Amino acid sequence: MTSAHTDFSPIVWRGDSLSLLDQRKLPSEEVWIETSDYRAVVECIRNMSVRGAPAIGIAGAYGLALAAMELAQSCIGDFSDRLHAAAREIGRARPTGANLAWAVERMLSASASAQTTEEVVSDLASEAASIHREDVEGNRRIGDNGAKLIPWGSRALTHCNTGALATGGYGTALGIIRAAWAQNRLERVYATETRPLLQGARLTAWELLRDGIEANLVADSAAGALMRRGEVNAVLVGADRVASNGDVANKIGTYSLAALARDNGIPFYVAAPASTFDMGISSGDEIVIEERDESEILSYGGNRIAPSGMSAFNPAFDVTPNRYVTAIVSERGVARPPYRRSLAAMMEGANG
Repeated sequence: MTSAHTDFSPIVWRGDSLSLLDQRKLPSEEVWIETSDYRAVVECIRNMSVRGAPAIGIAGAYGLALAAMELAQSCIGDFSDRLHAAAREIGRARPTGANLAWAVERMLSASASAQTTEEVVSDLASEAASIHREDVEGNRRIGDNGAKLIPWGSRALTHCNTGALATGGYGTALGIIRAAWAQNRLERVYATETRPLLQGARLTAWELLRDGIEANLVADSAAGALMRRGEVNAVLVGADRVASNGDVANKIGTYSLAALARDNGIPFYVAAPASTFDMGISSGDEIVIEERDESEILSYGGNRIAPSGMSAFNPAFDVTPNRYVTAIVSERGVARPPYRRSLAAMMEGANG
């Protein structure tokens, strides 16, 4: 068993422009969006052409580099003020995930000592590339760290998309699945369809097929029945923000899976890079949950599926309390309860 396509990335930097794989079009079309305008990058983040917390952070970093290039050629206004305004615009594109704000702040810090606009542009382009490279390298370490948690002959269930498409490459929870499959630890993967935008059915299924991993797609509402039948040995999910106490914000539906896993005695693992940890908040109650347009629930593929006059509640994420989380896997190691202690140690560079 091997994973043949683990070098894929949905984000390609071309020195003065950025190419983003439009994930709204998958799996029927592979369409790339190429732009030199940071505003287009912001729009790609907002409309979910690019999605997944690590990938959003990387795209935001490259977007700020593009903003600096544009502003360096303009004689209008103060360069620093306008760059910081662009940084704020990028950072607000999606509020729940920690990686975007983290990446923007890291970019600004990296260019703080530059003496000229040319140096700012060079520093930002270099730092964005470093963020991208480090994400891929970190994902592979997440895969190695997490694969050790998977018993031989296991069947795993995953939610949403946490693979190469959601990151700089390779993946977080799907990176663990890739590593475990390559080590012959996994027999099969179950991927939830992940309503309302079907990231599991469209994206995770596309990646699993691409890598030759044995998998089945299941309706979100079938996960409990699958667990009760004894078909799942581990649940593996990603994260958009992890609080200092180990509460986890992730794609809507994650909390339900965690509760079902607890009821069925199945370990529930969260995979995320350290850039997703928000040690400045004490619990998941402080995480801002993005609510998206109700049309995503009321319609699909441009066709209305609910009766006229019906409204909808459409949160993009939910928060899973730390008591449901068996372990949190990062590139720095594996954290277990109590999470305030283990995550703090992990962020200091030690294994939790």
